[in-house]
Amino acid sequence: QLQASGGGLVQAGGSLRLSCAASGRTFSGYTMGWFRQAPGKEREFVAGIKRGGGVTRYASSMKGRFTVSGDNAKNTVYLQMNSLKPEDTAVYYCAASQRSDWVPAAPNEYDYWGQGTLVTVSS
Repeated sequence: QLQASGGGLVQAGGSLRLSCAASGRTFSGYTMGWFRQAPGKEREFVAGIKRGGGVTRYASSMKGRFTVSGDNAKNTVYLQMNSLKPEDTAVYYCAASQRSDWVPAAPNEYDYWGQGTLVTVSS
């Protein structure tokens, strides 16, 4: 089970840190991803990290503003979001993929999903 938290309301230019805590099983060998879905839009890849190796991947629009990291001891993955923009407003989801060879960006490559956490960026 994956539990995402840390969403909220923030002004443009502000920061938030999302957390994704795993319980019930270990995801130590999984690739973890963050996705988001804005109203009326498809779910899109935000960032991901290969557990163990630390390899990361970002969507181009998030690179330089967002940082994904993991804490194996806490079985938790984080998404630090800086310089937030109103267009970052969305429900953010964390997910786990059994793919261990790379960080996939397609939602159907992920096997487990947490509930979303809402991020609202005001202008």
